[in-house]
Amino acid sequence: MRIALVAQNGSPLAPATSQEPTSQAASVAAHARELAKLGHRVTIYARRDARALPDSAILAPRVTVEHVTAGPPAPLSGAELAANIADFSDQLLPRWRKNPPSLVHAFFWTSGLAAATAARGHGIPLVQTFGTLGVAERRNGSHVDGNDVRIRLEACLARSADAVLASSSTEAADLISMGVPRTSVTVVPRGVDTAVFAPEGPAAKRGRHPQLLAVTTLEGHQGLDKLLHMLTRVPGAELVVVGGPARAQLPKDEVHQGLTSLAGRLGVADRLSFTGKVAPDGLPALLRSADLLVSAAPYDACGAIPLAAMAADASADVVLDGTTGVLVPPGRTGLLARRVRDLLASPLRLEAFGIAAADRARARYSWDRISRETLAAYEHCLRPAVAGLAGAGSS
Repeated sequence: MRIALVAQNGSPLAPATSQEPTSQAASVAAHARELAKLGHRVTIYARRDARALPDSAILAPRVTVEHVTAGPPAPLSGAELAANIADFSDQLLPRWRKNPPSLVHAFFWTSGLAAATAARGHGIPLVQTFGTLGVAERRNGSHVDGNDVRIRLEACLARSADAVLASSSTEAADLISMGVPRTSVTVVPRGVDTAVFAPEGPAAKRGRHPQLLAVTTLEGHQGLDKLLHMLTRVPGAELVVVGGPARAQLPKDEVHQGLTSLAGRLGVADRLSFTGKVAPDGLPALLRSADLLVSAAPYDACGAIPLAAMAADASADVVLDGTTGVLVPPGRTGLLARRVRDLLASPLRLEAFGIAAADRARARYSWDRISRETLAAYEHCLRPAVAGLAGAGSS
């Protein structure tokens, strides 16, 4: 099968701008490699977001990256990507006319709109992954680029796609409520590199006090203020915040300034530290060194950091409460503090959570399994076309 992966803002050759270990670019690249191992030919179509990016490059055996010029050669926000959808689509049309793929899989809504126009022009099946939905972001108080316009376009795109892959059951429910047929929705979660994020390996240096780790973009609406209030009720514990701008730029960052000021007023400044942006290969060691990964973010579209923590044997999970981690209702800072204290006071329970989390990550979220499930959705999309061709030939 010839598979086209469309990731308008996800070139695997561009410098990483996200702290997440499974950013769109990393996820698309990992998925492409697994599909290639299964014998398929994969081309990733990404927008050129840096001048130095080549027109075409081989990422791995049977995996090619093609960079499309659509807009300025720089990273763009969601709204800026939306403004360049037509240009991106216009570049795909002649490429697919000359060399049509068997199937197109688009990531994020802007990529989907660009791919839909080009794919429909050639009768190519379209599979859509959103990663995050506007309705979910609005429900959780996060900013939505384009607001109602984006939400309406996502609904139209989802209903017209041959298949939609949801990252969770909650996203699947949202898609069905938007009018997408249940038969078109398949839950396929994000994957994680279980070879990189594994219990075995070096751990970062740490102090003798219990260490809590929060991995974030250091932007607003991440719930970090709630974690500082929680810290006042967990005596002796230290909170390490990973992510944000480079360490040298932290003092100029408004969110960092606000959190530092709040920590001073709460009396926990001496138990709070910031690493700044960490290279992707430095994150596994930090996760292994921590006693607990903590998060008070109101919305996490894909749970990428908890997945990485699970694989690295940290005690965190967004799904199996009481088995691989602990879930606390939003806004219950006191209860969160109590759960953290209970876990830190029970090393055996922490170890059991860690073992269970690592086992679940390997069994459920390895890229090999995720890509096989995605491939099954691809093949399901292609069956009607194959059946139609067979019927035409027999008449």
